[in-house]
Amino acid sequence: MKARTRFAPSPTGYMHIGNLRTALYEYLIAKASGGDFILRIEDTDQKRYVEGATDIIYNTLKTVGMNWDEGPDIGGNYGPYIQSERLPLYQEYAHKLVELGGAHYCFCSKSEADEQKDEEMNIKFKDPCLHLSLEEAKKRVAAGEPYVVRQTINKKGKATFNDVVYGDIEIDYDELDEGVLLKSDGFPTYNFANVIDDHLMHITHVVRGNEYISSTPKYNLIYEAFGWTPPIYVHVAQVMKDAQHKLSKRNGDASFQDLVAKGYLPEAILNYIALLGWNPGTEQEIFSLKELEQTFDEKRLNKSPAIFDITKLKWMNGCYIRALPFEEFHKLADKEYDTFLTREVNRKELSKVLQPRIETLKDIATIAAFIETLPAYSDELFINKKMKTDAEIAKKSIALAIPALEGLNEWTNESIFECLKAVAVENGLKNGQVLYPVRIALTGLETTPGGASEIAAVLGKQETLTRLKQAA
Repeated sequence: MKARTRFAPSPTGYMHIGNLRTALYEYLIAKASGGDFILRIEDTDQKRYVEGATDIIYNTLKTVGMNWDEGPDIGGNYGPYIQSERLPLYQEYAHKLVELGGAHYCFCSKSEADEQKDEEMNIKFKDPCLHLSLEEAKKRVAAGEPYVVRQTINKKGKATFNDVVYGDIEIDYDELDEGVLLKSDGFPTYNFANVIDDHLMHITHVVRGNEYISSTPKYNLIYEAFGWTPPIYVHVAQVMKDAQHKLSKRNGDASFQDLVAKGYLPEAILNYIALLGWNPGTEQEIFSLKELEQTFDEKRLNKSPAIFDITKLKWMNGCYIRALPFEEFHKLADKEYDTFLTREVNRKELSKVLQPRIETLKDIATIAAFIETLPAYSDELFINKKMKTDAEIAKKSIALAIPALEGLNEWTNESIFECLKAVAVENGLKNGQVLYPVRIALTGLETTPGGASEIAAVLGKQETLTRLKQAA
C-alpha cells in the first residue's frame, strides 16, 4: 500500500527536536512505500500563533531535504492545507456530527465547565446540555445564543484499537471526557480538525507522540459516527532529556535551529534523531536520508522513551564533518573564521588542519583562537619528558630553527617539516626536540589541532618568525 502521511505542525515558534523526529518518521513511512508526504499547517489555536513560524517550518524541512508532495505553498488535490482556511468545512462537519448523535450543542460557559472538573479526582464535566432535545438546542442556536459543539460519548465498556508500536490497546470509555470539538468562535479544536482533515486528505498513517494514545478512542468515535475508516496509528515514545524529564524548549533544551547555530550539520541532526526511538536492526549508525528512505520500517520503532544524548550527536556530527568534501567544509569553516580572525593567515591550510579534528563548526573559534592572539604561556610548557625537552633545549632549538626557516623559499607544510627535521639532524637533536618547542612557541598551548609545520603553514612565514623570535 502506498502510504499518505502528513506533518501537521502548529506555527508556534522554533522546530522542536521531537516535532522534527515526528516529521521524519512520517516522511520515511511515505517514501519507503512510494507514497506521499503532506505538509499541513494547524493554526487554529490563534493565541499560540507566532509570526514567521510557518517560514521556520518550511525552511527546516527544506534544509534537511524533507520535501513535501502537497502543502500550502505548492498546493495539491486536497487543499487548502492551512486549517484557518478550512473553517467552513469544520463547521459543516460539526453540525453533521450533531445530527448523527456523535456530538451535541452546549450552551455552558467555559467557567461553568471548569468548575465541575477535577483532574486529580478524575471528575469530568457532566454537561447538562446533553439532555436538551436536538430541536430545542437548534432553536437556541438559531436565536443567536453562544454555543460550542461538544463530543457525545454514549458508549460503555472498553474502547479497543491497534497501534503499530504498542499493539492492541484498551481504554475504558468512562475515562474519556466529552471535549469541545467546535469552539464558540467557530474555530475547531485539534481533536476535531485533525480527524476531519486526515479523512478528507486520505491520510493512511498518523504518527504522533504516545501522549495522544488516551485520546485516540475519542477520534475513533468521530470516525465511527461518520462511517469512516480510521488511519493506521503509529504512536512514538517521547524524547527525553534524561530519565525523568522530557526534552522541552520551555526548559531551555535545544531546538533544531539552536543546534544548527551551535555548529551541528543539519544532515547529522536528522541522522541522529532517526535513531532516537528507531532501531535499523543492524550495527550501522550513519545514514543518509536516501538510505533511511530505503531502510526505514515503522515496525522497528521502540516503545521505550529515547534519551537525547548530546555526546552521541557530537560524535556523529564529527563523522559528518570529516566526510564532507574539503571545499564544502572549507566554505563552512570560512564563515566561522570571519567571526574571530582579523589577521591574514592561510585559511585553506587551517581548514586542512581542522577538518579531521573538530566535532562541531563552533569548535573552530575555540580551538583556533591562538591564531588570532598568542596566549601568554610559561617556559614550563617547554618541559616534556616524552619529547626530551626542557626550557634550555627548547630555547636552543628555536634559535636554530629561526635562521633555517628564514632561508626557506617555499612555505608549505611539507617544506617546513623537512626544514625542521634537517635542523634536528644537523645539530644532533631528536625531531621532537625541535618540533615540540616550535609548536609551543607558535601556539602557547600544550594541546593543538596540528603539528609545528602545519601551524607554521597556517600562520605564514612572517607571523611564524615573529612568534619564534619572541620565544627565543
